[in-house]
Order: sequence, then C-alpha cells, then structure tokens
Amino acid sequence: MRNGRKYRLLILIGCIAALVCGCGEEKDMDNTNKVTPTAEVAATNTPTATPTTAVTVAEKWSKVFAEMKKAGTLKQPIHNNPLMTQRLGADPYALVYDGRVYIYMTGDVIETAGDKQLANSYQKINTINVISTDDFVNWTDHGSIKAAGINGAAKWGGNSWAPAAACKEIDGKMQFFLYFANSGNGIGVLRADSPIGPFTDPIKKALINRNTPNCANVTWLFDPAVWVDEDGSAYLYVGGGVPGGNEPTADQIEHPGTARMVKLGDDMISLDGDPIALDPPFLFEDSGINRIGDTYYYSYCSNFNVDGHPNAKNYKLRNGQICYMTSDSPYGPFTYQGAILRNPGDYFGPGGNNHHCIFEYEGKYYITYHSQILDKPLGTGGGYRCTHIDELKLNEDGSISMGEGTKKGVEQVRCFNPYAEVPAVTMRTMGGIETKAYGETAKKYGSGDMVVFGIDEGDWINLGGVDFGEEGAKSFSATFSGCENASGAIAIRLDDLDGEDVGYLEVSGDGTVKTELLKTVTGVHDVYFLFAGSGYEWNSWSFAK
Repeated sequence: MRNGRKYRLLILIGCIAALVCGCGEEKDMDNTNKVTPTAEVAATNTPTATPTTAVTVAEKWSKVFAEMKKAGTLKQPIHNNPLMTQRLGADPYALVYDGRVYIYMTGDVIETAGDKQLANSYQKINTINVISTDDFVNWTDHGSIKAAGINGAAKWGGNSWAPAAACKEIDGKMQFFLYFANSGNGIGVLRADSPIGPFTDPIKKALINRNTPNCANVTWLFDPAVWVDEDGSAYLYVGGGVPGGNEPTADQIEHPGTARMVKLGDDMISLDGDPIALDPPFLFEDSGINRIGDTYYYSYCSNFNVDGHPNAKNYKLRNGQICYMTSDSPYGPFTYQGAILRNPGDYFGPGGNNHHCIFEYEGKYYITYHSQILDKPLGTGGGYRCTHIDELKLNEDGSISMGEGTKKGVEQVRCFNPYAEVPAVTMRTMGGIETKAYGETAKKYGSGDMVVFGIDEGDWINLGGVDFGEEGAKSFSATFSGCENASGAIAIRLDDLDGEDVGYLEVSGDGTVKTELLKTVTGVHDVYFLFAGSGYEWNSWSFAK
C-alpha cells in the first residue's frame, strides 16, 4: 500500500494485544492512532558494533518513551491474519522450500483521483508481493517483484495477477518459477535462482495466449496453478469465466468448460503438448492443484450464479466458494467432491471474489486465501484484498473438511530465534512503519533486501513467540542506514506495547550499534520495538547471550 502516511489519520483508536501463539499467553492493551499502509522490504549487515552504556541511554530516553503516543495498527497482535499490513496482497500462492513457506501475492495498488480513493480496477497491478516464514506468525517482507509493465521483467504484459510458484532442479541447479496472468488474456513466466529473486523473463513473451491451441475461446485466460510431480514432470492449470455474457444459460453456468491444463516442458518455460479442457462444475476462476498420496486434487472458486440454480443442491455448493475434485491422473477426468471454504464475506463481512492455494507444511495442510477485511479501516473505495492462512483438515479417507476463515489464523508452529541476524522487516504486526527495497539489485527488480523506513515517533514493530532460552539475552545490536540527518532510539519491550522496557538502543548513524540490556531476558515473550525520533532506516537486528 503506497501513500502510507495519508492513511494514518484514518483510525483514531487502535485496540492492540500481544499473543505468543503456541509459545505463551495472550495479553491485551490499548493504544491510539497512526495507521500505516505501504512499500517494499529489508535485510542486511555492516560494520562492527559500537556498544553504548545501558544506564546512560536509559536516563536519556526512558521518559521520552514513557510519555510517547503510539501509532495505531490495522492488525491486533492477538491475530495472525491478515499476514501483513504494510502492503496489500491478493490471490496468494504458497511455495514451501528449505523449511520456509513463501507466499506470493497479487500486488493490489490503492487507486486515487485527487483526494478521492477509487475502487480497485485491477488495471494498475504489475507487481507480485512476496513474504516468508517458518513459524506462521512472524513474516519477513521480501518486497514487490516488478513483474509486468515498462519497469517490469515482462515488459510485453500490462498486469501481473494471481501468481503461481514452483521450483525444480534443472541441470543440477535449483530454479524458481513464477507464472502470472496478464489480465485475462494469457500467462507469463518469470525465473530466478532464489525464491525471492531477482526474477527475469526467460522467454520475453506470453507462455500461453489466445493463439495457443484450444485457448482462444477461454472466457478468462488467467489464474494459473502449477504442480511439479515426483518424477519432475510439471503441469499448469489455467482459465475461468462463464461464457454467454450477461445472460448465460443454465448449462453454461453449471458447465462453463473454460478450464485448461497442459504439461510443461522439462525447462518449465515451454509447453509439452496442447492444453486440454477440464469440466469443473460451476467454475468461476482460481485453479489450484495438489497431489496427496496417489490422488490429484484440483480446486477452484465457484461462480456467482450457483445460488438458485436447479442443480446446485446436487453439489452442496454456494456462490463464490472454494471446492475441489479428485483424479488418479493430473490430466483427469476429475470427480467433484465438495466445498472446502465459504466466501470471505461469510467470515469477514465484505464479500467479493475468492482465491486460494492449498499447501502442506510439516505434515499438516493449510489454505491461504484473501479477504477485503482491511477495506473498511483503510477507508478505500473497495475491492482491495489482503492474505490469510488457516488450517485445513484432511480426513483419513482423503476427503477435505470444510475450513474456516479466521482472524486468529494458524497457531505458531515453533518459537522465534532472536540470536540469528534478523531482517528488520520481519514482524507479526506493526504500527506506522513502512518498508522499501535496499540496494541496487532490490531496487531494480523490486524484491530482495529490504529496510524499515518512514519511521516516526511512536511507530512500532511486534514479533510473537520469541524464545530467549534459559541462559537468556544480555545485549542487543541493530544495523542502520540512511541516518545522515536522523536521530532517535529504540525501546525494547516485552509482552505488551505498554510493557516493561528491557533495553534502549540509541541510533547514532549508519552501521551497527550495540547496547547492553537493562536485565537478562529469558524465556518466551512477545517483543515490541518502539521508535523515538525519525528519519532513519533499520536494516537488521540480533540479541546476544
């Protein structure tokens, strides 16, 4: 969400609470006003740390922090959904790699005309946001991949909607692929050597367009899903829409016939054959594909003509729900099974389209999807989405139970390690801050190293379930940049935004600054970083024993 400062006045009071999900207990607290949207993302390293005396810094800054008015938030710390609030993100797709979950999202852009905020036209979208986690609570912001448009990798395309991600070892090297929709008229592909990029366009044209065999009559040639099978074979699923214009027939509604699947070439950037048609009943959009055991699961969003259709009761289906089919082959035929997620409007108020991805992590299955839950607090013109994750139950017979959309989200699967070098753009939630690309590569391609910026007095960042262990942390260091005309400090607080200060770190210029803590911190806590001053950029941090 750009124009973040503009939206800070929109929420006058934020009710904030701290949660150690799966690692501790919940606590509630109140604070006030500044809301944030915005930007891009962070991580780094730099010079040798310069220690400062804990007591000296405390004497200088403790009163400032005690009297400080805190920024408001779009996401209470007792909630793990939505996943991020510094930017919007829709149509999520999950890639699990090397123990981390990477979520790729359509980069919704808040559109304006003068001072008026407009409804989402979806035509301004040309980036793909990416974040990652290994605990489902604290997410690292990796930026906004410049996917389409004159500044994007795929300059032939105008938009980058609904990304799908995969990785595959090719010629002894792991490569990462993003498939995206150029509006409703084709599919592009980007490639990188890392899940966070930089991503480039290896073919300089659409992988699938309306000249592709059996694709000219697909109503919406978009919303890709990709699956790499155990033998390295890969398959792409695309399409959607209901033919017949504004007055489709009952048969067109039930059997739109607009889904396609095709085998990808070994290089993942070509097609191995012509696309074939699939027949998901009541298809609207949003292909998904998984293999569980020997069964292939094709999932999708139902259209908005289901309610009232004479055959809808046969499918136990409603408008705009996620449903699934199964087959013993990636080519089908697929057999309809049922619905697994209701429309987001059933859970969060605002309705709209439904878009998902099912994925497995450490033996459990999850569904990531979007909602419009932030539209009201942001005061936007409508249609702007943010991403959630909730758990799915896979039954012993292979069926999937109906899921639930929640604000609470997924329980933390492991506590957070504070002793590694942590990108400062890692957070559960925040108030006031923004993020942006750092370094030439990230600025050029949109993703990679990121920093926290736009820091003002009272802004803050929260992490959940941070485990300091029995021995505990005795010192804290942080790396900064862009500090030429800046001054300020960071208070380190535990378990509550108005909680105990266990240390203060004074910002004294570019590079790394170290401070001793006021006491040894042990055990599991929520951690809050509260900012004084402004104008500095924060790259990374770590605690030490």
